Amino acid sequence: MRFFRIAFYAVLFILGAAISASSQDVTLTSRDGSVEIAGTLIGYDGEFYRVDSIYGELTVDGTGVLCAGPGCPDLESFVANISLSGAPTIGNTLIPVLIEAFANQQDYSVVRSQVDKGEFSYVLSEPKTGRTAVRFTIRTSSSGEGFADLLAEGADIAMSLREVLPEEVARGTEIGLGRLSSSAQNRVIALDALVPVVSPRNPVQHISPEDLARIFSGEVTNWQEFGGVDAPIALHLPKSGSGILHVFLERIMYPSNRTLLHDIQRHPNNATLVAAVAKDPFAIGLSTMSNLGNTRTLVLVGGCGFRASAVPEALKSDDYPLTAPMFLYLKARRLPAVGREFMRFIQSPAAQIAILRAGFVDQTISRTPIGRQGDRLANAIRAAGGEIKLAELKRLVAAMDGARRLSVTFRFDGGSSRLNGQSRSNISLLARALETGTVGAKTLTFVGFSDGEGSAGANKRLSRQRAASVRTAVMKEAATADPGRISLKVEGFGEAMPMACDDTEWGRQINRRVEVWAR
Repeated sequence: MRFFRIAFYAVLFILGAAISASSQDVTLTSRDGSVEIAGTLIGYDGEFYRVDSIYGELTVDGTGVLCAGPGCPDLESFVANISLSGAPTIGNTLIPVLIEAFANQQDYSVVRSQVDKGEFSYVLSEPKTGRTAVRFTIRTSSSGEGFADLLAEGADIAMSLREVLPEEVARGTEIGLGRLSSSAQNRVIALDALVPVVSPRNPVQHISPEDLARIFSGEVTNWQEFGGVDAPIALHLPKSGSGILHVFLERIMYPSNRTLLHDIQRHPNNATLVAAVAKDPFAIGLSTMSNLGNTRTLVLVGGCGFRASAVPEALKSDDYPLTAPMFLYLKARRLPAVGREFMRFIQSPAAQIAILRAGFVDQTISRTPIGRQGDRLANAIRAAGGEIKLAELKRLVAAMDGARRLSVTFRFDGGSSRLNGQSRSNISLLARALETGTVGAKTLTFVGFSDGEGSAGANKRLSRQRAASVRTAVMKEAATADPGRISLKVEGFGEAMPMACDDTEWGRQINRRVEVWAR
C-alpha cells in the first residue's frame, strides 16, 4: 500500500504539483507537504477520501494526507452512512432482521426511526460511549427503483428480487460504478419464491405454468376451465418495476410468447395484493411465499406428472420454477469498514439463523439422501424416451447409490451457457465450503443433465461439458482449498432425469442443470 501511495503522489507531482484550493471545498496535502490535491469532496468512508479534481475522481488514503477546507469531515465524530433502496420484501423484513442480528453480535445498541413514508433508519451505537458507529437508511419502493437510486448515486446498495438488466449494467459501467452483473458486486442473501395465490374459498388446488400464462394474457377468463365454479377470473399483479412482476414475465409469460392483459388490477405492494385476493373467491394473484396473508397457494403442475411446491429444498436447489433469489447490488467502491463487516456478517451462520426466523430460505448448503428422491427417479423412468435405454437408467441409479444431493444446483440463462444469478452465487457458496472443509464428503461429483431436444448422445456430451465447466468455476473460486482433501469428479446423463415437462421453454430450462452429489 505504501509503494502505491508514493507512486500515486509522484505521478501527481509530475502532472503539476500544488493546485490552488481557493475555489474548492477541500485540499488534501501529503504529510511531507510536497503534493496538494484540491477539489470537491464526494465522500469519505472513515478511511478514504473521494475527491472530484481536475484529474477526475480520485480515491486517496486518508492516512497519507491532511485535509483542509470547509468540506473536510470531522474525523473525531465520523459516522458511517449506508443507504439501501429497492424491493419491499427485502427492505421491510429481511434487512431489519439482519441489522439487528449484526448489532447484537457486535454489541451495538440499536434505534429505529421512521424517516418518511417508505423510508426508515437504524442507528447503531456503542453502548458504553454512546458514539454512533453507523446509520443504515432503508428506502422501500421496488426492485426497479432500487437500481434507479443506485445509478443516480441515491443509494449505496440496491435490494432486488430480480437480476440487474443489461441496460442497467451498461449505465453503471458508463458512470463508473463498475459492472453490476459481476459476482464481486452482487450477492444472494436469501431465497423467496413467487407463488400463484387464491382465496381459501376457491376450490382449485393446482395449475400449470402454461395455464398461468393463458390466464394473465386473457386467453382463459373463467374458473370452470380448471374445475372451478362458473365465474370470471379476477386478475391481480404488483405494480410495474416490481421484481416479482419481472420474474413472472421472464419465467412464464415471455417463454410462452404471450403478453399481459391490460385489464389487470395492480397493487403498490404485496400486502394490498394478498388482502384483495383473500376476500375474493374468484381472484388470482402473484405474491411471495414469505407474504401470503390469508391467501392459499396453488401447486404448480405439468402434463408429464411434474409437481412443484415452494418448499425450502426446492428453492435451494432452484427446482421450483419461480424461485426468487434476494439480491444485494453494490457499486465498485469500498463501503465504510462497518459496512464491510455487515456484508461479511450476512453470509455467516448467525445470519442464516436470522434469515430462517424471518421466514425466508437461508443459504446453508443442505444434503438430501437419494432415498428421498423417489419422485425424481419415477419421473425419469416415466419420461424416458426411446433413446434412453435401460442400461443408461441403471448407470444413473448406480451413480446415485449411496450419494447425497447437495442443495447447490447450477442452471443457465435461457439460450446461453451463462449461469443464472442464483447459480453464480452457488459457485461462491460451494467454493467457501470447500475452502473451510465443511462439505463433509470425500468425493463431489458434478452431474450434468440436459433437456430432451436433440439426440441423446449429443445431450449426454453437452451435459458433461456443462458439468466440467461448473467444476472448473468452483475450483477457480476455491483458491485456498486443499486439493488433497476432496476429489472433484464429473458425470453427464443428458436427458435421463427430467425435472419438468420438455414441452415448454421454462420446462426445458429447468431440465438443463448441473447437480452436485456428495459421498
